[in-house]
Amino acid sequence: MSELFDAVDALVASRSPLPPAEERKRLRVAHGLTLDEVAAALKVRRATVSGWESVKKPTEPRGPEREAYARLLRQLAELYPAPATPQEPAAPMPATFTGAPDPAGKMPEVPDAAIEEIVNPLYPTPGAPRPAGFADPAEARTLSTGEASEAAAMTATENTQPPSPVAAAPAAAPRPARTTRTSSTSRRPGAKKAAPAGTPAGGTDPRFENGPLAVVDVEDGKVLAYCTGGLVLDVPAKSLPSLVEWTLKEAKLGQQKLSGPGKDADPLLVLTEAALERYGLPVTLTDEEKHAGRIPEGHKVVKQLARAEWKLTKRGFGPWARIYRPATGSERACVQLCIPSWNALDSRHWGEAGQLPPAELARVLGVYASRVMTPRGSTAVTGLELMTALHPPTRASEPDADGKRHSEHNAGSLGKDAIDPMNWPPCEVPDGHPVLKDLPRFHVRGPGEKLFEEAYDWARPMTDAECTLRHLVGIDVNMAFAAGANGLNVGLGEATHVKAPAFDPKLPGSWLVDLSHVDLSRVKVGKEWVELDGSLLPSPFTPKGERPDGPAWYATPTVAYAVELGYEVRPIEAWVRYDNGRYLDGWYQRLRDAYLATMADLGVHADMEPADFLAAMDGYKDRDPDLAIVVSAIKATVKGGLGKLRERPRGEGWRPGEPWRALSRPTWRPDIRAAVISRTRINLHRKIVKHAAFTGQYPVAILSDCVVYAAGGPSPLDFLPYREGKPLPGGFKLGINPGLVKHEGTQTVLWGEEVRERFNAPELNLARYIKDGTVTDVDNGE
Repeated sequence: MSELFDAVDALVASRSPLPPAEERKRLRVAHGLTLDEVAAALKVRRATVSGWESVKKPTEPRGPEREAYARLLRQLAELYPAPATPQEPAAPMPATFTGAPDPAGKMPEVPDAAIEEIVNPLYPTPGAPRPAGFADPAEARTLSTGEASEAAAMTATENTQPPSPVAAAPAAAPRPARTTRTSSTSRRPGAKKAAPAGTPAGGTDPRFENGPLAVVDVEDGKVLAYCTGGLVLDVPAKSLPSLVEWTLKEAKLGQQKLSGPGKDADPLLVLTEAALERYGLPVTLTDEEKHAGRIPEGHKVVKQLARAEWKLTKRGFGPWARIYRPATGSERACVQLCIPSWNALDSRHWGEAGQLPPAELARVLGVYASRVMTPRGSTAVTGLELMTALHPPTRASEPDADGKRHSEHNAGSLGKDAIDPMNWPPCEVPDGHPVLKDLPRFHVRGPGEKLFEEAYDWARPMTDAECTLRHLVGIDVNMAFAAGANGLNVGLGEATHVKAPAFDPKLPGSWLVDLSHVDLSRVKVGKEWVELDGSLLPSPFTPKGERPDGPAWYATPTVAYAVELGYEVRPIEAWVRYDNGRYLDGWYQRLRDAYLATMADLGVHADMEPADFLAAMDGYKDRDPDLAIVVSAIKATVKGGLGKLRERPRGEGWRPGEPWRALSRPTWRPDIRAAVISRTRINLHRKIVKHAAFTGQYPVAILSDCVVYAAGGPSPLDFLPYREGKPLPGGFKLGINPGLVKHEGTQTVLWGEEVRERFNAPELNLARYIKDGTVTDVDNGE
């Protein structure tokens, strides 16, 4: 008889009633669930769930998936009941559910457990206390302006430590229920204000309680702003000028300043394609507009902004537009736009972020904003802006006799004025700079005229002994250039020219000195002289690893390393900076913390054992692709920010010998960029020398921060000298911290020899291809 009962239960379950497709989507979105999360819980594809929610032509789930999906919807319907209307009452949900058997006759259990995991942790039992910041189910409706303001004030009053507005945890962590509401600047009288962001209490600044940014989208004719933490705001704005006004007056978006004398970050709005259409902007740019980097000044939306007395910066209305009114006193009125379909989020650094659904894009950008800063443009622009945000050029002075404060130079910053182009040392500037305008047109500057501190691009043929080994193993230095910036003393002001100076390793500058006498066959490692095979090592003084043949310009870390190796140096002349400091320390620390926190969310932690670390790094990006995007953006912020310190002309009709726009920035500092790259290259060479002295192993190729060794096995542990779990002091160490190394890739020695033979290039840089072994063209050094 029980078999008959089971058959009857299965028959009933196979026809479990489901609400209409629109209601299915409403319930999912109300709970802040993504299609991917539902698909994972039900063990189906994302496209399958999307089809179940399709309004035009919905598909229907079958078998065990239908019953599990119905169970999910029923629980969500209890949390977020739809307001019934006389014309269309809310769709009924089944009173009970029973599982449908699989082909073997067993009842499904996993889908139910998965559903409980994504629904019930938010509300364990009816009437139980909810975690701080989690919305009541009844609040998932659209609130009036006054109700939203009072609810926000009550939350600030009841919770002594309000949750951060940024959902920075991995996707697997429970999310707060999505609350759709309008916002208001009014507060309930007498409500206790939350503590400013960054205070010990860990609260949020009430001015920015909805987070640093919002992704603006249009759904079913309604404009919605997806904020961080699952919050969704109704947007009443009918035009772009009114959208800017709403953002500044009601949205409560922005981010608190990173430094005492600094400025709060302006709110960022990310416009989806649907939002662009709604506000009269093109979904994509024409080729002419892409080349110009903006839409024409005669565009109707630009005219709308002008009529409303809003201004655009000199770069116009482009992928990262800034819309502002001149500041009055300390009050700023500025909103930044990010337009992914105009290539604002470069796929080289942001991956597929531009194609993410609004809620997921808000999460990615929100995590980045909370850990780095609100994006101000490309990752390179943001990296440079982070330097200024941490070291603002001015600060308020002490009160004068009348009790007034004045703006004064902020010690440790680069100041508010750029260095006069004609005051730059000729050796430190790139070709075409105004200070070089008197040089012959086709003159090529050599090492004795130009500071050329760049990353390594070096390779050599393998020895016979190395060819008998089976593998080529690449290791990569984590955040190498950030580590190079840590603790580095750099110039803050203009340089002073000195003839025949005594070298001072603590004095930042550029030195003309002959280092051709430094012999890598005999160097000091620590306090002892060691014998090495210098022919198998790159020179530490040139990017191509070639031994210098005469006087050349070097940054301070390079010359200091020659002294460290045991050789005397006698500079001929120098440009030194007596006003100096560790300008990049705070920049490094913030980016380091952002990187480590995000990697920890992906399951890779500091201080892991070597084998555990290698296992954790294997496939870490697949654990949360959204957070993997954040990691990529953080690393791009480091390299791009340093590259911006020596930004070159970008068209605009520039001719050699004329100044270009970047020269007007205090942060145009090619000397700082050169010092960081110099120190990064020297740090790597120091590890290579210690490794060679201890093991007799030499690198086969080096590209920037990647080093390739021949080894008997495929793992870095097959050639790194660990003893009882401890690495060689001063050598390579596996780990996630900046300056430590990870596994970049492994190929066979036969692969390396075949590639070099195919391209007839015995010194082809194999480090460029070690990651996946794909060689698409002849190595051109780019």
